[in-house]
Amino acid sequence: MINYDKFTLDNGLRVIVHEDHSTPLACINILYDVGARDEESSMTGFAHLFEHLMFGGSLNIPSYDAPLQLVGGENNAFTNNDITNYYLSLPADNIETGFWLESDRMLSLAFSEKSLEVQRNVVVEEFKQRYLNQPYGDEWLLIRPLAYTKHPYRWATIGEEISHIENARMEDVKAFFKKHYHPSNAIMVVSGDVSLTEVKRLSEKWFANIPSREKHKRNLPEEPKQNEPRFLEVFRDVPADSLTRAYHMCGRNSEHYFCHDLLSDLLGRGTSSRLHTSLVKDKTLFSSISAYVTGNIDPGLLIIQGKVNPGIEIHQADEAISEVIHNLLTNGINETELEKVKNKAESTLVFEEMSILNKAMGLAFAELLGSADQVNTETERLRKVSSDMLMAQARTILRAENCSTLYYRKNHE
Repeated sequence: MINYDKFTLDNGLRVIVHEDHSTPLACINILYDVGARDEESSMTGFAHLFEHLMFGGSLNIPSYDAPLQLVGGENNAFTNNDITNYYLSLPADNIETGFWLESDRMLSLAFSEKSLEVQRNVVVEEFKQRYLNQPYGDEWLLIRPLAYTKHPYRWATIGEEISHIENARMEDVKAFFKKHYHPSNAIMVVSGDVSLTEVKRLSEKWFANIPSREKHKRNLPEEPKQNEPRFLEVFRDVPADSLTRAYHMCGRNSEHYFCHDLLSDLLGRGTSSRLHTSLVKDKTLFSSISAYVTGNIDPGLLIIQGKVNPGIEIHQADEAISEVIHNLLTNGINETELEKVKNKAESTLVFEEMSILNKAMGLAFAELLGSADQVNTETERLRKVSSDMLMAQARTILRAENCSTLYYRKNHE
């Protein structure tokens, strides 16, 4: 159980406070309700570029990192298709430094041509190193547009192509900031050795005067139902063939989400999962194989992904996956197997709640989904999944016509 208090400033900034006096540290987590799905198709990668720009100096603070390091703090951020999340931790006695830093860059970035050029080059190099010049790096650049035809999940957070970042103009960057980086589009969670009274005082002092703007209303295209199998085969300079299947599933707020999550665990989480037991241990067709869900807010994907052993034909490996799925759909699961995956999932949730940073992130994301209290009901929702519920969803999504398959093959010698 994560206890918290919540209040909202007049400018729309939602603030959540979790007091934990067992630690001398404090954490500030600010989630902005903007991700890659909010980009224009001709300007992809902007949300991620902006994550970098937010560390390039603000109106009154030329260097974000230097003042934080002076008071013993550290920080980082991440962007995905749904959100951009910034976080810092520092000794609780110095927490006002965190408020000062975060409020100034929410108020206004420096917007210098030098900072834009530097961060643009950083992101372009990241695109090349992580996605183009690394074995299997472009798998997701191929899977997304194969599985999605309309929804903006069809491009990765890094962007659809390098030119979109290279051509980013200052006026585009400023417009993106104005549209998405303001109090009513943000959720701030303060956790650790803090008090509600102090957080209220500091929030009013540093954030209350930041002008409010109207929150952007999304009108994203709905992904059409997939009615036939999709297939893509590519050849690359990689050490082994890789096989990926992507099945459309529900979004994060769906009543079926935990069915799909547990289904992926049952199929491919850990060495006792069905896919690993059958295809890695018994038949030795794969060197590794796993299954997981993307966990997107809008309808996401259940992914099965594996590396094929040398000498094994990829079509044979693919057929073996189909056999495991057919066995599941035909024979179902027993209560012992379901209880095992539930226990593993529940232990992950409990472990994540051990750090004040993870609790802050969890509270922020839950609030975005509708209510911060969802962090305290996830275990209950997970526990309610029955074998009948799970099997009904397995039959719904694990269909050939709902699947996009990528053969990522080793170049012929």
